[in-house]
Amino acid sequence: MCNFFAQADALAVGKTDVELRSENVPTFLIPHKTFTGNRPSLSIMLPALNAYSTGQLLAIYEHRVAVQGFVWGLNSFDQWGVELGKVLASKVRVSMSQKRTTGELEGSSDGFNSSTTAMLNRYLKGKAQLKYAEAEDVFPCDLIDSDECRPPTSYV
Repeated sequence: MCNFFAQADALAVGKTDVELRSENVPTFLIPHKTFTGNRPSLSIMLPALNAYSTGQLLAIYEHRVAVQGFVWGLNSFDQWGVELGKVLASKVRVSMSQKRTTGELEGSSDGFNSSTTAMLNRYLKGKAQLKYAEAEDVFPCDLIDSDECRPPTSYV
């Protein structure tokens, strides 16, 4: 989950050549690791993950990534962008661990952009609400009190 949250932050914030030089990144890697930021992204969180919803997510993301890359003239499978997300994930991991331990939510002073902070807090609230009794076939809407939660038609 840390990489999930961090990648959106990486796309929103980016990384400048000045920041890379201050981190002692070799000069020949700077063009590859420089990101302008302010790039749009889409994040989807589901209350449950099963084979059907996993297939849907894989199909929509693969299609979206490829089409956006073609339209915007971007290399959608740029490994350096993945590397930046991994670096930021360690920051997310530390913060999430602390917040989950103390039961607090992320704040504006925690160093994430507002979009990432809102997404992290939604995730933390959801994790705090999930309390599974015994293993059974239960749709998470039975566990999460929300008007937005609608079970698939196969459960009705």
